[in-house]
Amino acid sequence: MTTTALHRSSITSRRGDDTERPRKWPVLSDLDHPSQIFEHITPNWFASVMGTGIVANAAATLPAHIPGLHVFATIVWIAASVALITLSGAFAVHWIRHRQYAREHAAHPVMVQFYGAPPMALLTVGAGTMLLGKDVIGAMPATVIFAVLWTAGTALGLITSILVPYLMITAHDHQTAVALPAWLMPVVPPMVSASTGALLLPHIADGQWRLAMLSGCYAMFGLSLIIGMLTMTLIYGRLVHGGIPPVQAAPTVWITLGMIGQSITAANLLGNDAPLVFTGETASVATGLHVFGILYGLIMGGFGVLMFILATALTIHAAQKGLTFSLTWWSFTFPIGTCVTGATALGGALGSAAVEALAIGLYAALLAAWGTVAAHTLRGSVQGKLFQPS
Repeated sequence: MTTTALHRSSITSRRGDDTERPRKWPVLSDLDHPSQIFEHITPNWFASVMGTGIVANAAATLPAHIPGLHVFATIVWIAASVALITLSGAFAVHWIRHRQYAREHAAHPVMVQFYGAPPMALLTVGAGTMLLGKDVIGAMPATVIFAVLWTAGTALGLITSILVPYLMITAHDHQTAVALPAWLMPVVPPMVSASTGALLLPHIADGQWRLAMLSGCYAMFGLSLIIGMLTMTLIYGRLVHGGIPPVQAAPTVWITLGMIGQSITAANLLGNDAPLVFTGETASVATGLHVFGILYGLIMGGFGVLMFILATALTIHAAQKGLTFSLTWWSFTFPIGTCVTGATALGGALGSAAVEALAIGLYAALLAAWGTVAAHTLRGSVQGKLFQPS
């Protein structure tokens, strides 16, 4: 879900011509010095945390009892947690030591969209801590960590969902602007907050606090859904009238599935939790929200099938045109992962074995995509190639 290939940055390394070039290191051989890894740590790197975290979270909720799956999911969650901590530190160093580059990235009309990735990374790892971390660090610490990460991710996500569109309206060049799938990146975080908030709801004090939490999650669901669908309309129109994006950016079409899958997940998880809030005389409200989640999931699921097939066809088309690996390939992971969690939640609410089987099939596709992208990313990181400006 990331890209440094959506644009050709004008940012270049500024090194003196009169200084002797340092020797090459055996690792990071494509860089002049290991410290260069901090020069271009852009927010799109956090999509690797999102893509890895969703592999763990989807496995934890998958409607299948596969030997070793829980252990595998826990290991992947630990990897995502380590990646989040490492990237957060590197990103902080980037802003402190290379502030000029950081500001230029933040001012770029495409790269700024990916400031939606850090909050979603926090929310994804936080949800994994609740689902899997409790078996490692204990239930209480896992709940506290999840609450902290959810609060931080939600706050950052809401800021991003407002600030980035504001900058697009007031500061960007409108004559050259075209609708891109990346436009969804700052829009999706509140939807992730809504779906992961359902995991936190049982731990909120009963009464008005729990009602406020559920209401807030539905409000974020609406915020993200309405703006997201408006944005997806622009993106679809751009694809139909303007053709596919550049070859290296073609994988970002998969970002559209992130909104679809995550919204189905949120609608059904919140509907399942509604009875915790609405009881007695208001129990009918909980029933209505449960039914809403099922109907919404079925209707949006049909749209999701269309976009999945379309994204697959466009990816094959791009591969035939010479698509090579870049960080845009992380677009294959998190969106498919949300389709897995969406199908799992819908299948459970509907009691449909067919939908649950679909979730398992989608998870197999997710594993294949994640394994491929993670291997390429690890190789490019060790070489240092991915830390160079594009």
